[in-house]
Amino acid sequence: MAAIDYTPTFSSAETPTAFEIGSLPTTVITTDPSENDLTAPPKPVKITSPTVAGTYPVVLFFHGFYLRNYYYSDVLNHVASHGYILVAPQLCKLLPPGGQVEVDDAGKVINWASKNLKAHLPNSVNANGKYTALVGHSRGGKTAFAVALGHAATLDPSLKFSALIGIDPVAGVNKYIRTDPHILTYKPESFDLNIPVTVVGTGLGPEQNTVMPPCAPTGLNHEEFYKECKATKAHFVAADYGHMDMLDDDLPGFVGFMAGCLCKNGKGKKSEMRRFVGGIVVAFLKYALWGDKSEIRQIVKDPSVSPVKLEPSPELEELASG
Repeated sequence: MAAIDYTPTFSSAETPTAFEIGSLPTTVITTDPSENDLTAPPKPVKITSPTVAGTYPVVLFFHGFYLRNYYYSDVLNHVASHGYILVAPQLCKLLPPGGQVEVDDAGKVINWASKNLKAHLPNSVNANGKYTALVGHSRGGKTAFAVALGHAATLDPSLKFSALIGIDPVAGVNKYIRTDPHILTYKPESFDLNIPVTVVGTGLGPEQNTVMPPCAPTGLNHEEFYKECKATKAHFVAADYGHMDMLDDDLPGFVGFMAGCLCKNGKGKKSEMRRFVGGIVVAFLKYALWGDKSEIRQIVKDPSVSPVKLEPSPELEELASG
């Protein structure tokens, strides 16, 4: 089969196709650091890729605090099935590193992906070097922002990004205990970014779960990240869901158990939250990479097409043309 430069199918259907699994079959490849393999990554990496021959954009996905990259399998597969190569590094082992260390490690993985990802992809599948997006959840969302803002000292400065998506990003426990680097300025539109940005939030993230502090505290969560972005930017909040509700079901091990009980969770189906998160990522990538603005605009105009309730109303502030 001849390789293709894959572009998504545009649709004017009533329900955005982004919220459904895409048409492409996918596979998962795991690869670990190795002194005997010059193409090995600097950190363990989970790659979720289409198997159909073609050339696809790369999406770097950064996990949340103390979480595991394989906790996001459903969301990663959802996005990959629409024609994207998802690269999800494991940036912590038993204990999370310091914030700056994590950002610098993210930069190393991005450098590796730009040079050696091809060696680990299915036959006849290639990475489209023109388009690379950054996506992250929780602390990983903050890591994605920090990389985009130039805080990864390890990052090859010639590498550019096409889109940035923060999924309930969090910058610390409170304003006095923040993770390095401190990127929030508490000044509107202060982020020096020239790429389209979407911020996804959760309605229950700022709420306490019994005696535990909020997982996405006010002043360090999606609201502040969105305020500090410039156009083009979008904002979607899943009103009835919590900070961890986009993770897979039945997470294994002690860390998986803790991920399921530390934060306040919603009562709705987590599968719908995963459809929502995966769909927003896909719809915004269509917007930012391919110029297909229809589905993001549709979701903003008619939030009822979303699998979950969106409240407050979604926002899309577009950079004026010309």
